[in-house]
Amino acid sequence: MKQQNYHNHRKFYPPHHFIYLPLLILLEIFGVYKIWADPQNQLIWILFSVVIFLLFYLALMTRQHYALGLQNRIVILEFRQRYFEVFNKRSDEMVEKLRFDQIAALRFTYDDEFTELLYKALHENISGDEIKKSIKNWRADRLRI
Repeated sequence: MKQQNYHNHRKFYPPHHFIYLPLLILLEIFGVYKIWADPQNQLIWILFSVVIFLLFYLALMTRQHYALGLQNRIVILEFRQRYFEVFNKRSDEMVEKLRFDQIAALRFTYDDEFTELLYKALHENISGDEIKKSIKNWRADRLRI
């Protein structure tokens, strides 16, 4: 398996990203085209296009809402656990001071870089993307959906 890094850490679900969503986009384009190409059935094609758009919107929003919402909570719990293991202290104050993008980026670090980048996140307010770019030894997360 290829080593994970900043450039390849995103994950796609092929049936969703490369089949279902493109199919809905094509159907939407076809429906909008037929609105003007078939004026006798214009109302039917408008309804068709609206239904396809709603299916597309629902697919995106449901996926985002459930999967990412749950994962974000787990990422914060992982940060709390890791902070406790490294510093032997509760992390409540740290979680309140950090933004989620910073917490999420810190999970790609090993413990030696974790403390250094945590300090930068707290005192220099570097973004999650800057944290990811600063990682020298990338710790892969192959379970993110």
